[in-house]
Amino acid sequence: MFSKTDKELEEMGAQITTREIQQQPDLWKEAYDNFVGNQDKVNNFLDEIISNFPDKKIRVIFTGAGTSAYVGDTLRPYLNKVGDTSHFNFETIPTTDIVSAPLDNLRADDPTILVSFARSGNSPESVATVELAEKIIKNLYQITITCAPEGHLAKKAENEDGNLLLLQPAGSNDKGFAMTGSFSCMTLTAALIFDQSVADKKPWIDAIVKMGQEVVNRESEIQAIADLDYDRIAYLGTGSLAGLTREAQLKVLELTAGQLTTIFDSSMGFRHGPKSYVNGKTVVFDFLSNDKYSRQYDVDILEEIKGDEICKKVVGVGTSADNNFSGDGFLIKAGLPDLPELYQALPDVMFAQTFALLSSIKVGNTPDTPSASGTVNRVVKGVTIHDYE
Repeated sequence: MFSKTDKELEEMGAQITTREIQQQPDLWKEAYDNFVGNQDKVNNFLDEIISNFPDKKIRVIFTGAGTSAYVGDTLRPYLNKVGDTSHFNFETIPTTDIVSAPLDNLRADDPTILVSFARSGNSPESVATVELAEKIIKNLYQITITCAPEGHLAKKAENEDGNLLLLQPAGSNDKGFAMTGSFSCMTLTAALIFDQSVADKKPWIDAIVKMGQEVVNRESEIQAIADLDYDRIAYLGTGSLAGLTREAQLKVLELTAGQLTTIFDSSMGFRHGPKSYVNGKTVVFDFLSNDKYSRQYDVDILEEIKGDEICKKVVGVGTSADNNFSGDGFLIKAGLPDLPELYQALPDVMFAQTFALLSSIKVGNTPDTPSASGTVNRVVKGVTIHDYE
């Protein structure tokens, strides 16, 4: 797909999605440069909030709907390890949960930073979540990470002192149905804001750019998996890569319009019932952690499923290490063995996006407009936001 001409891709209904997957390494460089340009502003924003509440922990709520919610799922485990947990409690709560049950999720007396992730910034739940938070929380601050400068959330943030707007690269405002570059750029930006592990993250950015380019160059290996006879796909992982599994499986559902069934779970959790999903037409992927301890559990479940001999294919995806799966792997040669899992997630998700794209073509769908019935939309429609008193 990546080597086809735009005309060929247009005829397949796949030009937009293919190019948006392919361009992500360049977007990551741009997102990093944008963050560096805003770093002093970000640091001053957070330092002021901390100084206002020296004796209280501040809730940091990552929120969004669908893919935007899965940004938070991918971030939270890693940031609980390397973020400033002396001042912040990191949580991820989808906008859909906040809107439908505000007092289950928002606490009036807790100082809170609401971090809104949004491609368009126009989803009804995203807008309503901000309005509810402003109504309920006494000391509310906001970070708006969005890809659309003309969107409702971006326009609103422009005029508010307690709302830090961080626009993503223009190319990340995906025009295709499925979110791709928007997901990876928003994830990267939030990681750079809150990750306190090392001061200089440029080597990690350089690495993931090369890793993403390698995924593109090795499309034929992903195509070989897509050529198999399968109708079920499972994604597994540990920590932040377990959070990533939700986004990986969603891409298959979206781009195939549900013609292929999917499941996601943690590497450890999969045995506890969900493994019943596996049959002779199932492909299982596990995103391999670079943490030596966690990786043992990823490899264990891969070896177990391989030994069961009932699976169409089981594949370890990630970077080579001392402890590798004995079976099939998509191991990214440009990867760093000590690359933190949150940054490993970005080339990993490019692999998953590419597999979803190829699966969409396999089932005869058009990736750019996968929902032929129109019942699922690029920006959600048909939502009634009820008045909250």
